[in-house]
Amino acid sequence: MEKLIITAAICGMGGTKEDNPAIPYTIEELALEAKAAFDAGASVIHMHVRNDDGSVSFDKARYQAAVDAVEAACPGVIIIQPADGGAVDWETLENYKEGDPVKLPEMFTLPTGTCNWGGDGAYINEECDVFKRAGILKRLGIVPDLESFDKGMIDTIIKGNNIGLFEHPAHFDFILGVQMAANVRDLTFLSSSLPHWATFTATGIGPDAWHIAASAILLGGHVRVGFEDSMFLEKGVMAKSNGELVEKVATLAKLLGREIATPDEARKILGIIK
Repeated sequence: MEKLIITAAICGMGGTKEDNPAIPYTIEELALEAKAAFDAGASVIHMHVRNDDGSVSFDKARYQAAVDAVEAACPGVIIIQPADGGAVDWETLENYKEGDPVKLPEMFTLPTGTCNWGGDGAYINEECDVFKRAGILKRLGIVPDLESFDKGMIDTIIKGNNIGLFEHPAHFDFILGVQMAANVRDLTFLSSSLPHWATFTATGIGPDAWHIAASAILLGGHVRVGFEDSMFLEKGVMAKSNGELVEKVATLAKLLGREIATPDEARKILGIIK
């Protein structure tokens, strides 16, 4: 099997210091959490940016300051993967021109369909928007992180591939425990449904993080962990940093016979470096 890419989702749009005091808000805290994850073996930082009061930041200058701080803290030049819905939005990318103050990322999150969060919450991503955004990323040379919540979203991307929207390999990010169950059966179904030109990362939300991580390692995929998805090392034991969560994945990988990819090795696997 190829080496394992570990992604650390260090800070989501939700979760507060009341939930876990280590959730990063400030730029300095983001950099410290990114470094802890990097030192433990993460090659990719999936990042939202917060304001100092914990609210989601839509300020481009703050976003770029956070990116600069994370890059400075991680001497291996880690891959920063901004999340959809933050300071770097689709309008910014569509209208990007040389000299703009926001540095283009190597990867960017591309939601691949509409997801029900539960209750009356829905995350709307119509097919026409998915394809338009895929075209923007391709034009800019940004590798999409194909955020997928069910099997139908794989089929949407295959349809887009058939009209030339994606470079190979395409990389899927399976989020389990939201719209599909977080179990070995469903992860196996998703991974076996992928075309030969695709790779995948998987994450399980909340208490499902660790059996999904172990399953992804065994299935030849990659793993995402972090405070955005789960805050616990095990039942009743809260992680003190994102680094502790990444370290547990690295330990699982060692036990299961997978080596950990460096950032540059991850770039080759993901197609950032051809």
